[in-house]
Order: sequence, then C-alpha cells, then structure tokens
Amino acid sequence: MISRFLPHPVRRLLGVSASLRPSAYRLIDQPGQLAPLLAALDCVDEVSLDTEADNMFHYRVRVCLLQFLIGKDVFLVDALAPIDLKPLWLRLGKKHLVMHGSDFDLRLLHDRCGFRAHSLFDTMLAAQLLGRKRIGLAGLLEEHFGVKLDKDSQKANWSKRPLTPKLLDYAALDVWHLPALRDLLTRDLTRLGRMDWLDQQCRAQIAAGTEGFAPDSENDWRIGKSEKLRGRGLGVMHAIWHWREQLAQRLDTPPFKVCSNDLLLRIAFAADDGVDGKILDGVNLGKRHGRIFPSLEEAVRTGLERDPRTLPRRPGRDPNHTPLTQAEVVRLDKIKADRDRVAADLKIESTLIANRAQLVQIARAPRDLDSFLLPWQAGLLRGIPSLRD
Repeated sequence: MISRFLPHPVRRLLGVSASLRPSAYRLIDQPGQLAPLLAALDCVDEVSLDTEADNMFHYRVRVCLLQFLIGKDVFLVDALAPIDLKPLWLRLGKKHLVMHGSDFDLRLLHDRCGFRAHSLFDTMLAAQLLGRKRIGLAGLLEEHFGVKLDKDSQKANWSKRPLTPKLLDYAALDVWHLPALRDLLTRDLTRLGRMDWLDQQCRAQIAAGTEGFAPDSENDWRIGKSEKLRGRGLGVMHAIWHWREQLAQRLDTPPFKVCSNDLLLRIAFAADDGVDGKILDGVNLGKRHGRIFPSLEEAVRTGLERDPRTLPRRPGRDPNHTPLTQAEVVRLDKIKADRDRVAADLKIESTLIANRAQLVQIARAPRDLDSFLLPWQAGLLRGIPSLRD
C-alpha cells in the first residue's frame, strides 16, 4: 500500500509495483444498500469525494453519481436511484474531505442536496499554489502515478442507466489516488511554507459553495457583445434568447445544444443592420432545424415588434464599479506590476494573489486591502512599493 505514495518515477526506478487501480468497489443503487457506507463513515475522520453530473446533457443539472474512498474501500452511490441520502449528508457534513476541483461539486451539492462541507483539502488548489503547470486531475495522476484517465468517460452521459462497467471503473479511479496525491502535495506545500495558504483557500471554497449557483436574472439575455446592439437588435436578442431557453427546457437539453451564443448574436446584429427578410439567411439549427426553425422565425418577428423601451432595464450602477480616476489608474498599473513580480518570484499564477477585479478595488481603496483578499494574499501585497505608503 505504501508504494501508492511514492512518485511514479521513484516506483519505476525501484521496480515497486503499486495498486494503480482499485481492485473492487461497491455500487449502491437500490434502497437498503446504504448501511455499509454509513458504517464505514462512522469509522473514519476523512473521506475522498468526487461527483459526476449531467450538465452536458440536461437542462437542469443533477448529481448523478457520488464516489467515495473511505479507508481502503470505494463506494459508488447512484444519486438518481430512489435512495434516501439524508443520513449520508448528515455524516458527511462532519468529515474532512479530500477533493479535486471542488468548486462546482460543492455548489452543486449545496444547491441540490443542502450539503455543506466541514473542512477540505482540494488537490487542484494545492497544485495551483505550488505553481504546477498541470493542475487537472488527469495530468496529476499521470505525472505522479503513471495513470491515464479515459477521456471518453470524462464526457460521458452520467444520467444514462445502467452505468457501464467502464464508467464505474473510471469513477472509482477518480478518488482512488486522492489521499496519496494529497500527501505528495502536502509535502511540497510544507517545504515552501504554504500550507496555511491552502487552508485559507479551502475555507473560502467552502464558503463560496454555500452560495450555490447564481440565481436567474431578468438580464441574463444580455450576453457577450449584446451591449453594442441598438433597438431592433435588442428586441430580437431578448426574444430569441428566451426562445432558446424555453425550447431547451422543453427538450430537456442544455441551451448551447439548441444553438450557440455566437448564433444568437449573429441574428441580433443582422436585425440591427439587415433587411427583415434576410435576418435568418444561412442559419442552420442542425438535426432539429426543420422542427424548430419556424418557432425561431416567430421569435424574431416578436423581437422586431418589441418596443425596446419595454425591455428589462439594466441594474443600476454598482458604486464599486465606477470609473477609476486618473490617479487610481496609475496606481492600478503599479500594483499590477508589483503583483506580477511577486508571483514570478513565487512561481505561481499572478491571479492567485489578486485578480483584475480585486486589483481595481485595491487601487480605489488601498487601505481596505484586507477586505478584498485572503490573509495570505494581503500579506504578499502589503509590502509592495506601490502600496508601501
């Protein structure tokens, strides 16, 4: 078992064989099968967790599969089966979790299941704080354990039943190496004195997860470069965006599979600039074209007839997004240059220290630095020349 925690090149050099894949897993897909998993949870403080969702195949994303590594045992839970998972969430909410790229998973589990994590080690965040060039799970597993994840399974329809043995094997492998990967990354973070950075990042990730996904807004239709549209184009954009949403919901498919944002914008700009009869020239909606094109034509006509003054108004200006003064623009450039130098010295991505929006806030109110950043981030910037005074 210890060989799993050795880096792949070392294991290969020593000729040590390792259990690169779990030899077995337990699939829970029927009522009454949850008891062994709950009993296993009662015996541990830490759990490795991953989820599979169907956001590429359905309008409303669902949790389809839950993968757990508890001790040495892998449990796969069919989240679409008629199983009462409340006892699972109650126990899991008290455990330390090891996850990779947990942001989406935590938001999804909070929105759909009411789950909030207690504590977390995110191996992707750890890899970022180490300045790793490959931060995806597939890249890290290949680098450290010589394991290659199946790319086809990454894009599979996880809501389709029954789940194939190939998909279940892939799902089990997603959590199998997380403890060993965690230990390798912990070693490097400790050596660099960055474990506290990770702890702060993970706490922030948990807090963000409890916010779930952004709620629907009456201005969601204002996508991409739609701010450049005028009256006719705005009316058409509003109508065809809602046409796509309603159709996607009726077909139970993601909106992008009805048509792309680029196509919506192309149609809207054609309404602004073109002759009415040619707005939809060259539009092809793929295999559904014959069935749904007439409804798109109707949506365009509705949009052309819409008085743009009746469209939902943009939200009022956020006081935090007022234009910077010239002095603040100069300060922003200096802060950004200093941040980039600090990041280069640490060999990490500069946006990990502060992203563009945070830099703007700092340029506007330098003394409020601690309000915009985590303590480790603020500590790195507090002494830079542009903020020293």
